[in-house]
Amino acid sequence: MAAVGQVIRSEWTKIRSVRSTVWTLGLAVLVTVGLGVLICTLISRDIEVRPDRDRPPFDATNLSFAGMGLGQLAMIVFGVLVVSNEYSTGMIRASLAAVPQRGTFLFCKLTVATALVFAVGLVTSFATFFAGQAALGDLRAHLGEPGVLRAVIGGALYMTLIALFSMAVATMLRSPMLSLGILMPFFFLISNVLSNVSATRRIGHYLPDQAGQKITQVIPRTTDDVPYGPWGGLGILIGWTVVALAGGYLTLRRKDA
Repeated sequence: MAAVGQVIRSEWTKIRSVRSTVWTLGLAVLVTVGLGVLICTLISRDIEVRPDRDRPPFDATNLSFAGMGLGQLAMIVFGVLVVSNEYSTGMIRASLAAVPQRGTFLFCKLTVATALVFAVGLVTSFATFFAGQAALGDLRAHLGEPGVLRAVIGGALYMTLIALFSMAVATMLRSPMLSLGILMPFFFLISNVLSNVSATRRIGHYLPDQAGQKITQVIPRTTDDVPYGPWGGLGILIGWTVVALAGGYLTLRRKDA
């Protein structure tokens, strides 16, 4: 246990000493909160000018997280950099020489990074909710309403799992350019295309981001044909992450640094 504690402290030092990883987390907060407030403000003004009978039902809580789709970009970059920086600089050889137990090394690295992302994600999730609801004014949702607290905490869980999934992919690919070159199109192009084309919509429902974002919904969409609920969607994202982590561990164990 003492060895694990030393490795965890070492990994914490690595993360906080690299400016790029710190900046990406800060960017995730700013983008998620800022874009969420902007969209809530625009939607609020649009709805207020309509007669009551023409006002469509909408999910005020989920609307606060409208910026999360772009904010997750920073979380993906953070996850990739945490792992692949050591490969690109050659530091991985020294790290594995100091910690020959590769499972312990990977566990400590992912534990530290995941804990940090969850803390940042939790602050971001609550901040974007309260800021977004303030922008909605009388249309706001309240934290004590059914499903709202689950959605807010779920936002933090979603961002954490996306970052952890990215770490696992980077562990398998061991290259920042290759990892980002696959993850970015996957989340921001392929996922959207598959989810919006009728022939592939069912496949899109089971992609990690499309499924995971269900946890931030409180009011189901009237046109939603997804066959699972918020927790089912989060479970699908967890499944993707577990598979990626297994692949990352096997790659680290079998390949030389």
